[in-house]
Amino acid sequence: MAEAKWYVAHTYSGYENKVKADLEKTIENRHLEEEILEVRVPMQEVVEMKNGAKKTVQKKLFPGYVLVNMVMNDDTWYVVRNTRGVTGFVGPGSKPVPLTEAEMKPLGIKTENVSIDFSEGDTIVVVAGAWKDTVGAVQKIDYNKQTVIINVELFGRDTPVEISFAEVRKLQ
Repeated sequence: MAEAKWYVAHTYSGYENKVKADLEKTIENRHLEEEILEVRVPMQEVVEMKNGAKKTVQKKLFPGYVLVNMVMNDDTWYVVRNTRGVTGFVGPGSKPVPLTEAEMKPLGIKTENVSIDFSEGDTIVVVAGAWKDTVGAVQKIDYNKQTVIINVELFGRDTPVEISFAEVRKLQ
């Protein structure tokens, strides 16, 4: 099977999240999880001044664009291209051009493989960051983002928290 690469799809401005949701639903319905791996709307934190107070908000890094990690073939091209709100791929004519490693690095997308010593269901401890010394069971592992999701008890409820591979260790 061909290797999945990151492609950029152009969308109507303001439709990025709708396109992401529609595309994820189509992927699930057509069972294309093995070919279209991830859809992202890159966000960045921006500090805004409103009524004299600083407020941190999430803004789209590239308004009008959605990143898609997929194996390019006729089926995947058709699914993405014919999703409502998508106007086309970035590239000459109708031929999409994948992002290079250098282009992906500032987006926080890591492509190198990292080996970890835990799997889903294992108990891990957070060794750095805001959740330091928190213990939880691994619910999901995302190798693309190099993060794990663990459930943390917050206000008497289990709450899923996403934590970087670098901040966790397997509990012995």
